[in-house]
Amino acid sequence: MNVPEGLRYSSDHEWVAIDGNLARIGITDYAQDALGDVVYVDLPGSGTAVAAAESFGEVESTKSVSELYAPVSGEIVQVNEVLSGTPEKLNEDAYGEGWLIAIEMSDPSELDALLDAAAYTALIEA
Repeated sequence: MNVPEGLRYSSDHEWVAIDGNLARIGITDYAQDALGDVVYVDLPGSGTAVAAAESFGEVESTKSVSELYAPVSGEIVQVNEVLSGTPEKLNEDAYGEGWLIAIEMSDPSELDALLDAAAYTALIEA
């Protein structure tokens, strides 16, 4: 499994890339592999408030429907609109073109509760 260094990870299999107070969120390679072929992504619009550990959307695959959970709290400032027409980007490029949303964080200290690459690797190998 691909687990890039420099990102933070939730135990719900979301990744977080940090740029100042902006957190770009996606699902991990492990999550997209477990889901199988993604056929639909349901995401909220920009301006939506989210809270850490709360559901903010769903990913539907040929196998199942899975909830998406916000790793940090704040306001959604960007949504990857590409996924509405090509949800398979989650399978093809989970850490690039398959990103989900970007959140303007209201409490950056919540990042401390997330895992680094080594800890996430240990979680998925357990």
